Amino acid sequence: MKQSPFTSNILLSQKMASSPLQMFLTCLLLLISICHGQPSFRPSGLVLPVRKDTSTQQYVTAINQRTPLVPVNLVVHLGGQFLWVDCDNNYVSSTYRPVRCRSAQCSLARSNSCGDCFDGPRPGCNNNTCGLSPDNPFIRTATGGELAQDAVSVRSTDGSNPGRFTSVPQFIFVCAPTFLLQGLASGATGLAGLGRARIGLPSQFAAAFSFRRKFAICLTSSTSSNGVIIFGDGPYRFLQNTDASASLRYTPLFINPVSTASAFTQGDPSDEYFIRVNSIRINDKPISINTTLLAIDSEGNGGTKISTVNPYTLLETSIYRAFSAAYIREAAARNISRVAGVAPFDVCFSSSNVFGTRVGPAVPYIDLVLQGQNAVWTITGSNSMVRVNDDVLCLGFLDGGSNPRTSIVIGGYQIEDNLLQFDLAASRLGFSSTLLGRQTTCANFNFTANP
Repeated sequence: MKQSPFTSNILLSQKMASSPLQMFLTCLLLLISICHGQPSFRPSGLVLPVRKDTSTQQYVTAINQRTPLVPVNLVVHLGGQFLWVDCDNNYVSSTYRPVRCRSAQCSLARSNSCGDCFDGPRPGCNNNTCGLSPDNPFIRTATGGELAQDAVSVRSTDGSNPGRFTSVPQFIFVCAPTFLLQGLASGATGLAGLGRARIGLPSQFAAAFSFRRKFAICLTSSTSSNGVIIFGDGPYRFLQNTDASASLRYTPLFINPVSTASAFTQGDPSDEYFIRVNSIRINDKPISINTTLLAIDSEGNGGTKISTVNPYTLLETSIYRAFSAAYIREAAARNISRVAGVAPFDVCFSSSNVFGTRVGPAVPYIDLVLQGQNAVWTITGSNSMVRVNDDVLCLGFLDGGSNPRTSIVIGGYQIEDNLLQFDLAASRLGFSSTLLGRQTTCANFNFTANP
């Protein structure tokens, strides 16, 4: 783990066990802190645009932060613990406040460090402040950073259009050094963490505006149009007045008891989103896999998570081999010819016998049979096939290795033009499968603002 000026002077303090009363008081104090000075306008939801970066295949959103407000581009990290931004490079704000040691905000952030920084005072470097470990999962690097608060402004929404801007005056985030931006999309100055953590964006927005700890994400496959993230409950209306929430099916979200972050305290659970895949079918035919890999064990290994960090789905080696072999057989039965692989893909096909449909290339369907009644996530050609050139289509699933931490990682490409609703309060995932069959896409949210 690389060091920043803040981490070089951290003084570790012992993490104290919290009683239920202490936790209640901590949450109450945080709610008061976040809501202090909040205007009377209470939106039912908030909306952020999200675009796909062509060169990195990362998903990028934007918020307004600081005083005076400036636009801040952030890479979306679905399982990220919190918002972190680069504070080394021209961070100027009259409302920046470091979070002091042993404060309610420090406890809520699960910080077990208290430190001094002798290069300040300045944003990201102050004495007697709490520290956390911002990480960049794209380069697998973490460092130390100062916990802080500052103003954040985003647009409200009724689920159909953006509305007026609204602000959280004391939004908690972490300052990071400039080197942590390595590998991020051009122009991005931090990461937007949408994970389960109490200082993740979903929880802080819900606390600030008293709506349910719930958000939906709809990533577009287009690099020229925006997808959308909506905090709060539905509806989620797209052009043609299509309410995408009407087609949701539901499956439980599971908590991995062991953190999957780059840096964490022993005993912390993961803040990423895990689901249970019970079986996988190709053209309605189950494939034979070791089902013990599909459950999370006591050490936090196995299971299935959803990720915006990985561009394509990763499968543990034995699952991948069974999956790809079955897919090749089903493709051959349709007279779809296999051709040489094109990196990073091993399984590729000639497009000459593949026709286009509303839901992508006419190829075998993939069903992820999830926990719950009728909880079948169908992956059509739009999310299974990657067109690498005019003549070749490749299966957008990769070998994740023989001993990965997580057996199945559902990547960004597989969730594009799918609406996913994460209900943190109910610990439930709503999923639509592809919206293309409903004659809409994630790029069809109407970003024309209401006055």
